[in-house]
Amino acid sequence: MRWKRFAAGLLLLSPALKTPILCYVTDRKSLGEGDGGEGVLGKMRAAAAAGADWVQIREKDLGARELLGLAREAVAGPGEARVIVNDRLDVALAAGAAGVHLGRESLRARDVVRWCRAGNAAVDFLIGVSCHSLEEAREAENAGASYLIFGPVFDTPSKRGMGAPQGVGHLAEICGSVALPVVAIGGVDEQNAGQCMRAGAAGVAAIRMFQQARDGAAMKAVVERLHGLGASR
Repeated sequence: MRWKRFAAGLLLLSPALKTPILCYVTDRKSLGEGDGGEGVLGKMRAAAAAGADWVQIREKDLGARELLGLAREAVAGPGEARVIVNDRLDVALAAGAAGVHLGRESLRARDVVRWCRAGNAAVDFLIGVSCHSLEEAREAENAGASYLIFGPVFDTPSKRGMGAPQGVGHLAEICGSVALPVVAIGGVDEQNAGQCMRAGAAGVAAIRMFQQARDGAAMKAVVERLHGLGASR
């Protein structure tokens, strides 16, 4: 494995730790629970309790106060999942989250990295970047990002605005071209997650795969099966 550590020095994976990163990306509106966040909070807690590694709060339409409340509830929840807030560095820091995830419309990764590493955030604070091409992946790596999320690998309703699926071959190219951990996203499920692992991905991120789990037991079964894919690396 070429990737061993985050830019901040936080150990991510080593040859002795082969379980893939599992990241639940939230989408409260698709749960049909309204705008209060209660439904998605339950899913976040269930994913964390089941052993998911990361929970990425991606609720772009929430105001700062509502998002901060949701993030604080997630951070205080069960399990050891790292909570990552999409876009909002201020909310991530105020909530005591483990990191921030940056997209195309977020602050520049280079600026966020420089500011955080100047002593304004914990040394192990994660700064992730969404990438859709090799050029973007290399740019994020040069900026000092902690990890990349690449996709969409497969077809998925939530990513159709990002263009056609990138495919496993392109994922493998990205994984082989940067030294950062690459997490695959976009249409990932239990049937195709193994393809992402074999392509070199450090893990997978998904919305539906986690939100469709009907209860805590089903969520735990999904997490255990996907963590088991590490044996095939």
